[in-house]
Amino acid sequence: MQDDFFMREAISMALSAECLGEVPVGAVVVHKGVIVGRGFNSPIGDSDPTAHAEIVALRDAARRFGNYRLPECELFVTLEPCVMCTGAIFHSRISKIVYGARDPKSGAHGSVIDLFAVDRLNHHAASIVGGVLAEECARLLSDFFATKRLRREPF
Repeated sequence: MQDDFFMREAISMALSAECLGEVPVGAVVVHKGVIVGRGFNSPIGDSDPTAHAEIVALRDAARRFGNYRLPECELFVTLEPCVMCTGAIFHSRISKIVYGARDPKSGAHGSVIDLFAVDRLNHHAASIVGGVLAEECARLLSDFFATKRLRREPF
């Protein structure tokens, strides 16, 4: 139940991204049951290719703690992390990752590649839970892209 609650907070962040014309992906970082970092996709608005929801939320939490290491924190994100975000997750020492929808085009937890299964990579002792509110998370993305196609807008 707690995973659902925090995933709904991540979905709320995804809706913020969508309102700004960004791909609707949202994330929250949780420490001992309290949200300490929030983020949503903003690479277009920020002119920053690294401004994925996970990285924005990790940066927010790291600033709050004054430390890039977040070992007692959990990350909730509406979409399976990509390779870039997985690297940031490893370096932040997040203890648990919970994601919603799988990402068949760039997912790094088994959809395309499973970086979490590569033992030679450092700092990846996190537990991972996928598929939390997956249908709702996937619907956000499919509806967003369907609207873009309907309007013939570029992605």
